[in-house]
Amino acid sequence: MIDDEPVVVDVLRTVLGAQGYEVTAGADAAACRRLIDSDVAWDLLLLDVMLPDADGMQVLEWVREARPELAVVMITAYGTIASAVTAMKAGAFHYVAKPFKNEEVRLIVAHAVQTTRLRRENQSLRQALDDQHKFERIVGKARSMQEVYRFIEQVAPSRSTVLIQGESGTGKELVAHAIHRRSPRAEGPLIVVNSNSIPADLLEDNLFGHMRGAFTGANAAKVGLLETADGGTILFDEITTVAPAVQAKLLRVMQEKEFRPLGAVDSRKVDVRILAATNEDIRRLVDEGAFREDLYYRLNVLNITLPPLRERIEDLPLLAEHFLRQYNTENDKHVERMAPEVIERLLAYSWPGNVRELENVIERGVVLARGAEITPDLLPPELRSGTAPPATPGLREGVDLARAVSDFERELIDAAMKQAGGVQKKAARLLGLKPTTLNEKIKRLKVRAEPG
Repeated sequence: MIDDEPVVVDVLRTVLGAQGYEVTAGADAAACRRLIDSDVAWDLLLLDVMLPDADGMQVLEWVREARPELAVVMITAYGTIASAVTAMKAGAFHYVAKPFKNEEVRLIVAHAVQTTRLRRENQSLRQALDDQHKFERIVGKARSMQEVYRFIEQVAPSRSTVLIQGESGTGKELVAHAIHRRSPRAEGPLIVVNSNSIPADLLEDNLFGHMRGAFTGANAAKVGLLETADGGTILFDEITTVAPAVQAKLLRVMQEKEFRPLGAVDSRKVDVRILAATNEDIRRLVDEGAFREDLYYRLNVLNITLPPLRERIEDLPLLAEHFLRQYNTENDKHVERMAPEVIERLLAYSWPGNVRELENVIERGVVLARGAEITPDLLPPELRSGTAPPATPGLREGVDLARAVSDFERELIDAAMKQAGGVQKKAARLLGLKPTTLNEKIKRLKVRAEPG
């Protein structure tokens, strides 16, 4: 409690102490800052609007930035509707005016303390759920993603080449980073070469480097990316865009473990693990003569294809929450949730840009949000219009639509129940359902109602 009137402090300490609360008091903004900066997990701040060394509204703004989960109740002897509205807009939980009724203070404090504790509990549960389904920086709990995690664990310790395939935005570079970090080469460099962004005539020079005088303008020797990656890992992103002449030289590196800089007489040995990624059908390109077959076989020692987001749509809420927290932190925002209509539209969309597109949508929503919620009007046009093509998972012959829908619904409810600690009312809020509707679904789908 921050108030410079000793009588008010004594009365509130007595009233709240009788309810079992432990009250720490300060008389000015400086004391408030010291207390907020301490390690104590405060449940509530009672803050006077008129302080001797600062405007209470400015202090409120600072506290909301420092401890966004903390409920703040403003107290003033000059209570007006205008100042109450200002305080609430600035993030105050409630507002009381002196002289106040003791029972009114008891009720407001009880509700405020409960709000802070629920915010902390929800934040903790979200973090636990995120950690449970996060591998390195890759997020996902779908069965297909569990297979990706097992693959990474299995191949990371080896020296073998890995070919990572998947649509644009599925996280191929993240998988490469995870393989490198879990490998014996983790202390060495990981160099990413995106040949699609490097002109063909410069790619060879970038990879192999050159000697002084190798060509006009080569006034000094240049170390190439392969030599820079020595002792570590090099990822060729969009490997199919590598020019044929460079493909031949890359094949020699893989076979002989050596390369020759432009203008050099002697070859240089290099110890580097090669990873490659592509969103193209590389086997088709080989058949069409657009990619060297011998290089393909060298690259395709170990391979994995990442699932598109539409085929693991059950991961979307988890991914969305992950990006919500990430971009809140990066943009110093406090967006707490997405409106139920937003979640519906996200789940119904086909996501041609996969996880990267979802990340962009959530970042946009966080940046543009003016309150605590991402609303439909903040979505990009293709999602806002409601005309986006529906998500269509890869189908196999004889798929049972009713069973597939029920399985997906069961997984979402089960995840919500675990996050809510088995409390159906909390789970219903997470899912945007009425408690009675959720209860009916739990019975019909035979969802285990126990917490995880």
